[in-house]
Amino acid sequence: MAIKIIKNRSDIGAGTRGSDMGVDAMEIAAINKTSEYFSKYEFEDVLTENESIYNKVNNSFAKRISSVLNQCTRLSNHVKVNLRQKNFPIVLSGDHSSALGTISGVKGAFPNQRVGVVWIDAHADIHSPYTSPSGNIHGMPLAAALSEDNLEAQINEVSRETADLWERMKNIEVPGTKVLAEDIVYFGVRDTEEPEDKQIEKLDIKNYMVAEVRYRGLEVCVNEALERLSDCDVIYISFDVDSMDCDMISYGTGTPVPKGFDQYEIIQIINKIIQSKKVVCVEFVEVNPLLDFKGNKMAETAFEVLEEITKEIEKLP
Repeated sequence: MAIKIIKNRSDIGAGTRGSDMGVDAMEIAAINKTSEYFSKYEFEDVLTENESIYNKVNNSFAKRISSVLNQCTRLSNHVKVNLRQKNFPIVLSGDHSSALGTISGVKGAFPNQRVGVVWIDAHADIHSPYTSPSGNIHGMPLAAALSEDNLEAQINEVSRETADLWERMKNIEVPGTKVLAEDIVYFGVRDTEEPEDKQIEKLDIKNYMVAEVRYRGLEVCVNEALERLSDCDVIYISFDVDSMDCDMISYGTGTPVPKGFDQYEIIQIINKIIQSKKVVCVEFVEVNPLLDFKGNKMAETAFEVLEEITKEIEKLP
């Protein structure tokens, strides 16, 4: 399996700056560990629009949406092309809005197949501009991938321009829905707002919370998740480092949440899913070294996960 690293240093979908430096922080972690990881695999850099952070925010319920749309479209193309070339893309991104681009690229490469999504995160990221309390698009990628606005829980009056750009986001690469709600499984989601709770309940998306995974057993829960995704042809794994316990690991992420997984649980979850032989792409997001008061601890931990799961990917035929 030819692994290709896709570096997407973009943080314009987040409310806090700095996750665009996450990729470099992971590379520094590798250097300090005297690991050859980043010289071992070919890589591509995705062109960014981080300078848009200086623009006045006109689309207050979907901040910098035109630039995020461009970023996701670019990333989608990188992922699609690599998958068509039979590469395995490991995407290292800044903020989590990028996941819409990655999912769109997976769907673009496999337009007639069902795409499963394993979302390892403290947050559900299923807001739309109509429901978001912050307007930060890193809280919206799954809503766009599902093509779900959740208008029943609307709290924002969205301008026509924002609505038009949001429609374009929902139609990146292939028109409309990229993934079905029944083909999404959450691991570790524990910090949500009411509109998201209603949407998760309505769409019946399964969330394996940390306590359930520890009580029932990690292997039991992952096997059950794979059973839920048994009708999917391919699977994409999205790993947000805030799924890990900020008190145990680090606060080096945009929205840290306590009572999360440790890195060994994350490695086990991801590796067990890779062993299904359906995984075609993995993404790491939201490492923010600017917020890390333990030096470079979050990036070091994320790199530890990256090294371990790459060993599993390399076993794929």
